[in-house]
Amino acid sequence: MRARRTAPRTQRRARHRDDVVSVLARTVREVEAAVQRGPVTPAVRTKFQAVALLLRDERARIQAAGASDARRAEQLKRLDGIAVVLGTTAVRDAGLMALLAEDADVSAAARTLKRDMLLSVGIEPAPEETAPAETATAPVSTKRQVVPQSVVSRQLANPFLAPDFSAVAPRTARPRRLAGWELLGPLFGSFERAGGGAPACMALPVPTARFTPAGRELMPHQGQVVAAAAGGHRTFLLADEPGLGKTAQALLAAEAADAYPLLVVVPNVVKTNWAREAARWTPHRSATVVQGDGETVDGFADVVVLNYEVLDRHVGWLGDFGFRGMVVDEAHFIKNRASQRSQHVLELSDRLRSRIGRPLLMALTGTPLINDIEDFRAIWRFLGWIDDSAPLDELMDALEGTGLTPADRGFPAAARQSVVDLGIVRRRKVDVAADIPARRIADLPVELDGPVGRSIRAAERDLADRMVARYETGLASRSATTEGIDGRSDRGLDSGIDMELVRRVARSELKDAMSRESGENVFTMMRRLGRAKAGLAADYAAQLARSAGKVVFFAKHVDVMDAAEDTFARQGVRFSSIRGDQTPAARQANIDAFVTDPGVSVAVCSLTAAGVGLNLQVASNIVLAELSWTDAEQTQAIDRSHRIGQTEPVTAWRIIAAQTIDARIAELIDSKAGLAARALDGSEGEARSSADVQFETLVGVLTDALRASPGRGDAPAS
Repeated sequence: MRARRTAPRTQRRARHRDDVVSVLARTVREVEAAVQRGPVTPAVRTKFQAVALLLRDERARIQAAGASDARRAEQLKRLDGIAVVLGTTAVRDAGLMALLAEDADVSAAARTLKRDMLLSVGIEPAPEETAPAETATAPVSTKRQVVPQSVVSRQLANPFLAPDFSAVAPRTARPRRLAGWELLGPLFGSFERAGGGAPACMALPVPTARFTPAGRELMPHQGQVVAAAAGGHRTFLLADEPGLGKTAQALLAAEAADAYPLLVVVPNVVKTNWAREAARWTPHRSATVVQGDGETVDGFADVVVLNYEVLDRHVGWLGDFGFRGMVVDEAHFIKNRASQRSQHVLELSDRLRSRIGRPLLMALTGTPLINDIEDFRAIWRFLGWIDDSAPLDELMDALEGTGLTPADRGFPAAARQSVVDLGIVRRRKVDVAADIPARRIADLPVELDGPVGRSIRAAERDLADRMVARYETGLASRSATTEGIDGRSDRGLDSGIDMELVRRVARSELKDAMSRESGENVFTMMRRLGRAKAGLAADYAAQLARSAGKVVFFAKHVDVMDAAEDTFARQGVRFSSIRGDQTPAARQANIDAFVTDPGVSVAVCSLTAAGVGLNLQVASNIVLAELSWTDAEQTQAIDRSHRIGQTEPVTAWRIIAAQTIDARIAELIDSKAGLAARALDGSEGEARSSADVQFETLVGVLTDALRASPGRGDAPAS
């Protein structure tokens, strides 16, 4: 009898494990509905915490189980959906948000309810699931968390820094006219189709100089943002074109909003520069830069600056520090919401809003749209305008106030304006800084001769032949029923070439290129082109330096930078090197040498590490030795020199390898430069994604190869 009783219990436990997810889904929806109705009762809080506890346990069990990868991924995906609802519900109530903290006290009622939820699907809780234990609430995490000693000292010296949840305005449940509509898609679409209108900029007040330190002067467009913060505005997507002084605006806006202590999250390359700018614009405020584990951080500073890469180890104490404002510089860095940097930034934003009520939140980026309109999503989420599924209260109120629905013709324009009014600030140099000289991009074609040139052209032919072979295999494998009576595809034909099949082949090749660790592909070919052009580009930069003054030389790859620096050294041209692997002190020393030493003629810069946040206006000539995959990255690099304070016209010289894939990519980049212009500047230019440059390059290579081979593009006759 004992064996017969034991077996069914084991089977029942396995059979009903999936039901745990169903119970969690049902319960979290009950909590969500209750919070929306409000007010949040103790019973709702208990149910919320029980779901959070069981969700953590179930995730840990699935990750440790021996199920197949596909099965595990499916289960975790369902849990992720529940976690999203849990998180978005918590944002509505500060008390619920506190229950998600790692050190939150677990009530006996929540433990009991969690146990009852397991029993309801026939699972006996393990002994540790019923006994109180401090580790019951600890999430499964591999993050290495640190707390700098000076931060501990600050907390001990200020025992009254506990969060004031009463500062958070209570959310009142009320009927929503748009509650049943899907709104995020139409909101993003309203920017994508925004050509022909005014630039995306909120109404700004008369500029103020009240917070500007003695000896400094703001331009009028900068003073407008400071005045808006002084007037009570608290969220800004500051998307001014690069070079219009966003750093000074952010620091003085924080001063006007009394948003100190202020957290500033930046790319590693500009940490030191932010501390310098803080000393210039807010000299009465102390600033500290977090390096590594933060051994040298000043826990009593007013401005805390750290880079995205170290957020993971500091996110714990940062969330409890008591910041009243947060600035995210180069905010397009968080566009990938699945990345750790994005998740940490969003977590800190949520914690600030749950504790302060209306903190100052500023996202700074001159290029908010890198790939497509969806790049807005994480930035709007950081600013508290939306959650993962819908607009939050302030934006929803604005949309309700339009009296329109997504089915109405006037909704896109009204919806776009509703978002803009929340705090999008976009000014162009041509409008607010007309004294900045013009800039231009000049292409310099170079011929790649000798073995290197022949090798690159042979690699391009091999790439084209490989894709042609795939194309012909695809044609041959089609059945007569899918190709029609005459054996040809009945869709997407262009001069006998099946363009749908061409696109499928290009996607397959691109997917292989991204996963292939060796072999020739579009990415390795671009790197080879960069190496082949390095000496020629450096020669031209050296000529410019001798005839026209200082030059900024940009490259994507370290070996291209190395080759250029060898050329400069042989020619006796002094240079600075600005790279991503330097210490902040070494990087700043190289920047200072280029800016202040007349004998340093060239700054050799990494396109990714030095393309943001630096002021290199001492030079008016830029050499782009390698092409970027996006117009935004190219623009960022050029705007290191084309910015406030520049007195000379700026020319960016793109070195293009003639009769190679290089020329095709340059054309594609230029054709895709209209995304931000259309979405933010009211331009009539076409708003197309720049993420598909690689894909369209391959489409072009294959199409040209098929057209160059008579009969190869035609579908075979049946």
